[in-house]
Amino acid sequence: MPGRNVVRANIVAVTPGTRSERRDRLAGEEPMEIRAGGMSQEPVEVAVTMRTPGHDFDLATGFLYNEGLITEGDVTRVSYCDVGSRPPVEPHDPDPDGDHSQFNVVTVRTRSDFDPSSLRRNFFMTSSCGICGKASLDQLEGMCHSVESDLRVPEAVISALPERLRSSQSLFEATGGLHAAGIFRPDGTVDLVREDIGRHNALDKAIGAKLLAGELPLAGRIVAVSGRASYELVQKCLAAGAPIMCAVSAPSSLAVEAAQRFGLTLIGFLRGESFNIYSHPERVVSATGIR
Repeated sequence: MPGRNVVRANIVAVTPGTRSERRDRLAGEEPMEIRAGGMSQEPVEVAVTMRTPGHDFDLATGFLYNEGLITEGDVTRVSYCDVGSRPPVEPHDPDPDGDHSQFNVVTVRTRSDFDPSSLRRNFFMTSSCGICGKASLDQLEGMCHSVESDLRVPEAVISALPERLRSSQSLFEATGGLHAAGIFRPDGTVDLVREDIGRHNALDKAIGAKLLAGELPLAGRIVAVSGRASYELVQKCLAAGAPIMCAVSAPSSLAVEAAQRFGLTLIGFLRGESFNIYSHPERVVSATGIR
């Protein structure tokens, strides 16, 4: 969406001894309201998130799925302002000063009736309300199954992922200000990459794209993210059934606990040929035979 995911701004660039005015490109950031409802229901507001416009239907469906609010095959229609139909078609809006409000509300329609009471149950688990780590992991039992996958990946494939993820980030190339989440095949080739100003949104977009394509669970795929590995990102990978998650930065303690408990291979500090495996290292095969 030209003019929305990349926005131009006037800046003053300062270098030693010089100041110059020029135009810069910024990552777009706008609110998006996600609504959900059965085909005969009035949609209810589920959440409002700040996101980079683009792949909005992927984001809405991925978010709902990863929060356990919808299931595979449950989506019948995704639309802006409840007008339109699936498959999703992103709007082409070349006017950066135009009215984009109609593109900031996404409605997801489901085959079965949507239960508004599920919002309180699900969001309590992931909110920053002081709920303890054990309670979070216990509640995750009701949303996710332990990963079942015999996927084995060479160390060299893992090491190549950050550069392949980075080379697929067209918006980062333009702005320098976006996170990315990529889904990769076992040989390390790119399946798809999604970008967003929020790391959680980027992963929701990637998983949402697979949900709409009917390609979940991700039993034979690798997920790579551009930032750190938080508990919430691990939760989303588990919901999607991914056996391996890689992050270029550090994991949190609760992310590692969740990965160990639910069978996810979690990799952090993935930089060059070095990385740390925090859980289930058996899926990463060493060329030397060392384990």
